[in-house]
Amino acid sequence: MSSALPPACPVCRAVPVAAFGLFDGKGYWRCDICGARGMNPSHYPDPVAERAQYDWHENDVDDPGYRRFLDRLAAPLRARLAPGSRGLDYGCGPGPALAAMLREAGHDMAVYDPFYAPDPAPLGRPYDFVTCTEVAEHFHAPAIEFDRLGVLLRPGGLLAVMTCFQTEDARFAGWHYRKDPTHVVFYRAQTFEVIAAERGWSCEIVAKDVAFLRVPRA
Repeated sequence: MSSALPPACPVCRAVPVAAFGLFDGKGYWRCDICGARGMNPSHYPDPVAERAQYDWHENDVDDPGYRRFLDRLAAPLRARLAPGSRGLDYGCGPGPALAAMLREAGHDMAVYDPFYAPDPAPLGRPYDFVTCTEVAEHFHAPAIEFDRLGVLLRPGGLLAVMTCFQTEDARFAGWHYRKDPTHVVFYRAQTFEVIAAERGWSCEIVAKDVAFLRVPRA
């Protein structure tokens, strides 16, 4: 490996993780407990490089194709929400299209993004649901992030996550999702089951690449 492995799995905190491989000059680890794979921390992009990559994204709420993409999460989420639910789009990006779609459905939406909507005020409020679309793969400290998101949810609240699930190790080297330099951790369905179980949440894989995690009701 060209760099040191993390001291523990950044997703489930299991010790130790194992070396997974060297791809495009970057070392990667694997966790045999939660099934996650990820980039060794020394290869993480710095904030300037990360922001530059994100600035290429086009998140236009009026783009029918993009709305269809987001509806993979939004449609099953709407089916599970009470009218007028309060939600947070966490990691909303430069164009918070999902938040706009959920507002159209009658829900009260706040947004947060460390680069594009950095006001921390929304992180001090409780929510009926939190959405996290194409964001979890960017987490440098996933266990801490999932702890934070759980705290934001009211009893019975729902964390809706969409990220491209990693399935076949043999295809990892050429996988387009890995080749984005800001993608540093990769999840399987099993990974979300472990994330939920460790926190006493339930987990439902509602569609391809979409996991719903629910905190217990009071």
